[in-house]
Amino acid sequence: MRFRAKIVDLACLNHFSRVINTIAKLAKTCTLRLTVSKLYFILSDKVANGGVGMWCELCQGNFFDEFQMEGVAAEHNEIYLELVPENLSRALKTAQSAKAVKIKLTNKHCPCLRVAVELPSLSSSSRIVTHDIPVGVIPRRLWNDFREPSVPDFDVSIYLPVLKTMKSVVERMKNLSNSIVIEANLSGEMNLKIETDLVSVTTHFKDLGNPPWASEDGHQSSAQDRDLESMAEARIDIKKLQQLLAGQQVNPTKALCNIVSKRIVHFILLHEDVSLQYFIPALA
Repeated sequence: MRFRAKIVDLACLNHFSRVINTIAKLAKTCTLRLTVSKLYFILSDKVANGGVGMWCELCQGNFFDEFQMEGVAAEHNEIYLELVPENLSRALKTAQSAKAVKIKLTNKHCPCLRVAVELPSLSSSSRIVTHDIPVGVIPRRLWNDFREPSVPDFDVSIYLPVLKTMKSVVERMKNLSNSIVIEANLSGEMNLKIETDLVSVTTHFKDLGNPPWASEDGHQSSAQDRDLESMAEARIDIKKLQQLLAGQQVNPTKALCNIVSKRIVHFILLHEDVSLQYFIPALA
């Protein structure tokens, strides 16, 4: 099992660093899945038990100048590692003006991702700062726990308003309540609601648009038969929503959410070369 990669381009490095920062804000620990063409950051707290789920996908060719890996076996050419994304984020912070960053899987005393940052120096020799980030190697028999979550059969799918706007609304609301109701319909309307014994606050968004989802066989999910005006809603933990909005350091070109009434809210943030899915289960 081998992995080594190198980033020379500063714009790619900073972009990669922002993605890792976002992930570090969403997950204390996560699984890094490496394949020949992609990297995945996966958080599979069992959504059924009230945990959030995350699936973030990056094309390695858009970030790395060199990328070599040999998986566990020829027919399973993948590597699954457990890591604390904050540690990787910290290591990359030292690399903001680096000439190059090399990442390599090593195993001295324990398995580590070694991040070697080559910094520019005034003399001819360059300075190299090395960070060893401990990782756990996930055995092949457990890989099935980290499959891509299936998109639930949602009642409504809707584009999100500007995330900055949504974030400031949610920040203000979180001082009033621990939970928030997200409701939306197929006419491009979405409301964020808080209801406590003392106060009820609703923020309305209009003309957001609904994505033209179609399933493989050409007809849409259950959303197709819905009345366009009727709202699908789910009450979720406001801190988890705030975490998602506050962690966004990569401005998505598209952001949408799917609501399965009273069960789950599934967020999808798309960037040219990164996609992030985030699942927040509804509160009972």
